[in-house]
Amino acid sequence: MGQTLKALLHNRWGDDWLIGPSRQAFWQCLGQLSPSFAAYRESCTVHNPGVLIAEPDPLLFLATCLAAWSADCTVVLANPGWGDRDRHQMQAMVDPVWSNPLVPGMAAYPCRVLGAQPGQILIPTGGSSGQIKFAVHSWETLSVSVAGFCAHFGGGPVHAYCVLPLFHVSGLMQTLRVLTTGGQLVLQPYGDLKRGEVLPLPSGGFLSLVPTQLQDLLALGDEFGPWLRSFRAVLLGGAPAGRSLLDQAQAAHIPVALTYGMTETAAQVTTLLPEEFLAGNRSSGRALPHARITIFNDQGQSQPSGQTGRVVIQASSLAQAYLSLGEGIVVGNAHPTGVLGYGSCPGGTGSLVGSAHPTGSFATDDIGYFDDGGYLHIVGRSSTKIITGGENVFPEDIEAALLATGIVSDACVVGLPCDRWGQRLCALVVMDYPNLLPDLPERLRSRLTPYKLPKQWILVNHLPRTAQGKLSRPQSLALAQRILGLDG
Repeated sequence: MGQTLKALLHNRWGDDWLIGPSRQAFWQCLGQLSPSFAAYRESCTVHNPGVLIAEPDPLLFLATCLAAWSADCTVVLANPGWGDRDRHQMQAMVDPVWSNPLVPGMAAYPCRVLGAQPGQILIPTGGSSGQIKFAVHSWETLSVSVAGFCAHFGGGPVHAYCVLPLFHVSGLMQTLRVLTTGGQLVLQPYGDLKRGEVLPLPSGGFLSLVPTQLQDLLALGDEFGPWLRSFRAVLLGGAPAGRSLLDQAQAAHIPVALTYGMTETAAQVTTLLPEEFLAGNRSSGRALPHARITIFNDQGQSQPSGQTGRVVIQASSLAQAYLSLGEGIVVGNAHPTGVLGYGSCPGGTGSLVGSAHPTGSFATDDIGYFDDGGYLHIVGRSSTKIITGGENVFPEDIEAALLATGIVSDACVVGLPCDRWGQRLCALVVMDYPNLLPDLPERLRSRLTPYKLPKQWILVNHLPRTAQGKLSRPQSLALAQRILGLDG
């Protein structure tokens, strides 16, 4: 794991490691791009020239990213689907020159990231549903995550079937695990997979999905069952998975590995092993070797097993800083627990200031607890907490109960303004049989305490989600207010 990206690419040069895109086309493209980015770096007048990559073609995106990164440029990954609003944010943060692509016909543009270090890579953590923010990583932080993953699953070449976007940490890390360990990588649009166009991958590989994708594939019946069972693990993360979905996957003997992690941690820091999942465990698993996780209460005290609190992560895979706009420059700040969290300071520039020390700690927004076996359970997010009648409610708890009824296929709980309760619980639900909506309150009574029961119900055809399959709670709240006539 100690070799540089440049050395790794040199050692694997010409390997037949890509499935789907042409292996020859990849190496040819990389060979043509590498001198171009090296020359760009040498000729650029700024200290650390940046390259913003918004290329929609996965092969070109990957070749461009690796060529620019190995040339020690500062790489900024962008969602090719971002619209005008997102591009305006990007313009203010890194000042890309949209009119002057670095390579004709390819969506890679010169940009500036003030304060960046050579070879840093900026991975987006937002967009589409709100404020874009970047977690700033390096080859070293991402390599630590690769090593932790490999140690957790027992080493050897990692083969991966990637249907997730490469600009997202979940897609990028699959690529790095494969490159680093000598494995093979399938790159395929998810739509092609869903249509049954399955590509060959060596046995014992890994498939990464978000819950909505696993739900899609299981709904197609026996067509995908044997294929899903052929993987060493089906890594499931990015959003909470409903109990009914997990029970369905267990019944079908799918080797699901529930994961917990984020862009800031370079993907997962805990992972449940498939054999544990198939035995009925529904936690997020134990910590990977490179991470240490602690639960703290609001007074900064470490919590024992069974007690909930804020999840704090120590790992050398932690992002080195944030780049944000609107909130100002986001830097490492002292958290009440005595470890580093991320806060904001005044300002509106796109400068990159401050960092979390690689061996420091990250105070997440997540609320969770450890059981006696050392398995992490995530309860909800501090920022999504709803206070109703003086009681703290985590909407994820209610949503899980709704999905567990078996008659709700998707759910989002929001808090509406209320003079009496402070916030009134409102559940937006998607149901295959809408006539069963009146049954929901009664079905929840045995699963939830009374103050967690929604007081308002809205039946919808679908819920707004991000490109990564996560519920967009701000859009869901706006939808509820619009339906109820509360948006005026």
